[in-house]
Amino acid sequence: MTERFERFAGSARYVADEDLMADVNAAIALGRPLLVRGEPGTGKTMLAHAVAESLGMPLLGWYVKSTTTAKEGLYVYDVVQRLNDSRFGGEGVDVSDIRRYIRLGVLGRALTAPERVVLLIDEIDKADLEFPNDLLRELDEMAFHIPELDETVRARHRPVTIITSNAEKELPDAFLRRCVFHYIAFPDRDRLRRIVDVHLPDLDARLLDAAIERFYGLRSVEGLRKKPSTSELLDWLFVLVRAGVTPGDLARRLPHAGILIKQEKDLELLRSRHAGIA
Repeated sequence: MTERFERFAGSARYVADEDLMADVNAAIALGRPLLVRGEPGTGKTMLAHAVAESLGMPLLGWYVKSTTTAKEGLYVYDVVQRLNDSRFGGEGVDVSDIRRYIRLGVLGRALTAPERVVLLIDEIDKADLEFPNDLLRELDEMAFHIPELDETVRARHRPVTIITSNAEKELPDAFLRRCVFHYIAFPDRDRLRRIVDVHLPDLDARLLDAAIERFYGLRSVEGLRKKPSTSELLDWLFVLVRAGVTPGDLARRLPHAGILIKQEKDLELLRSRHAGIA
């Protein structure tokens, strides 16, 4: 299965550095998943949206939960619907046709899509430890077997696969060997300004300077259980503008602290350090 090589060059609403773009393109060229790690709020999930926009491909998202299994991403055999149809189905319902009761999951739809897609497997480390291992064959061979039909489904096109992880669990070595890896480091001040400018282009420069100073000051506080993220900064700035907060206000206090600080213990710690939180 040979695919035309597409190149990711960033997008209008996603600030990607050269290393990240190089790793995305390496994964596309190799036909391997790109595994992206980084602390929450650094743009891992949005990367998949940016890649899809840049390459002009549809995006299919598989948002992993603690109960997610690999098989449900491929297909589900709806036994309950078949049983109901056999008991209550109307005239012309053929319950012997099992194909009627096979529902493709996100990965199954990505493999059978008529055009190449970007596949996002989001927060893979939320699932059971065996979940990544259970995907190895399908991600390698771009195929899966449906025993109920005794059929093997093979991909029409190899999807551009982006897998995100918050590093809550270690992933198996066999899985890691099959991925291109990139760690999204927390942005420095210059890159953070570029990110803010993309989302809030008309923001007052003095307010942005004061907000970034307070933001990095919070992140530097020793003992915080959860440091504020980039996405939370953007939400905070939006509210500051709506509320008419001035740069002088930020020098004296931390308004709307609940947008940045989400742990009661962290709030108590900051109050004890006279961070301007009432």
